[in-house]
Amino acid sequence: MNTYRLIVTGRVQGVNYRRFVVEMAETLGYGGYVKNLSDGSVEVVVNTAYEEDLEFFISKLYDGSMFSNVQDVSCQKIESCSFNHFEKR
Repeated sequence: MNTYRLIVTGRVQGVNYRRFVVEMAETLGYGGYVKNLSDGSVEVVVNTAYEEDLEFFISKLYDGSMFSNVQDVSCQKIESCSFNHFEKR
């Protein structure tokens, strides 16, 4: 299992974006969390088994919630963490 830290920028706070991410991650069976950052971006930490899963997840992050406008999603592999479920922080 690999762990990735994604930073999502654009209009992603105050538009139900974190709820969208939680619902999508739970549907896909991912563990991790999503939280707002003080600079207006959103941090997503997620466990995925395969690179293809991560690519699909990132494409969905770009889709976003109804009123969001995602400009960029940066991704970096981080030290492995184990999550039992996906949560909004």
